[in-house]
Amino acid sequence: MAFIRSAIVSACAASGFICVSPVSAQDSYPSRPVKVVVALPAGGSVDMVARMVSQQLATDTGQPFVVDNRAGGSGQIGMPVVAKAPPDGYTLAVSPASFLTTNKSIFKTLPYDPETDFTPVTKLVNQAMVLVVRDKARFATVGDMLAAAKASPGKLNYASSGDGSPQHLAGLLFESRTGAKLTHIPYKGGAPAITDLMGGQVDMIFAPLPEALPHIKSGKLHPLGVLSEKRAVSAPNIPTLGEGGVDRVFLSAWIGLLAPAKTPQPVLDRLDKSVKALLQGDAKAKLLEIGMEPAADEAKPLKQVISEEIRLHADLVKAAGLVPQ
Repeated sequence: MAFIRSAIVSACAASGFICVSPVSAQDSYPSRPVKVVVALPAGGSVDMVARMVSQQLATDTGQPFVVDNRAGGSGQIGMPVVAKAPPDGYTLAVSPASFLTTNKSIFKTLPYDPETDFTPVTKLVNQAMVLVVRDKARFATVGDMLAAAKASPGKLNYASSGDGSPQHLAGLLFESRTGAKLTHIPYKGGAPAITDLMGGQVDMIFAPLPEALPHIKSGKLHPLGVLSEKRAVSAPNIPTLGEGGVDRVFLSAWIGLLAPAKTPQPVLDRLDKSVKALLQGDAKAKLLEIGMEPAADEAKPLKQVISEEIRLHADLVKAAGLVPQ
């Protein structure tokens, strides 16, 4: 096949005509398995999205899209794998916002540059954040928790999926808006953080709604409020923090699909087209059911979102007095 293509191109060049390759990069991609790196443990909301999208992309393209969990270091183990991979579309990342935005302010140095080492394909989903506790008897409302936090500064703690994660950023935002002082306990991912919350090892977590919703429905965790102006479509019974008297604590956690920098545009277009088609119909209904809102059709390019949020989160981290590690 390669010989035939070469012969056609040579013949066209000799005749002076402009030729188009009979098989473009977009049409032939992918021709072998694709690795999808998730820089977090299995079981969290990012992993859920990566597996759902990978399964549907495999069905759409006829090639396996294999999720590869590379947890640890708040993304600093898994994200460089994609940043340093050949820009051919066969190594991708499904990443939370924080690894591409907040990490620039949390860490003095990173083994990857969020703005230059990747080519964003598309935002996949938005997730509401929710503040949850285990001890409903002690903290029936966010007002109860806030009163306890102010009475004993630093005594109450909150878990997160790592330094710079959406959970961590939400905690910083909560502290800056309320004047409360909490102690941050970072984990390697959202799933182990939730597990320890249910086990009583930590007091609370600002969790992406999909990670907490099953445990809220089962009664194992108690929601104090969502970090948004309006109640979540998939959990209308959970009040906002504003309804509980805590104003201006708004944060959502998006998840995006990225390729290495300089990945050919036809490959990016192929992925983008497939993802936008896949996040409709049954897939959209399934995402809403588990607490996520499909975001692939948003008008603002993901590259622009990343750049804007890097600056916004830097201001928040600075205001919180957090010293980069």
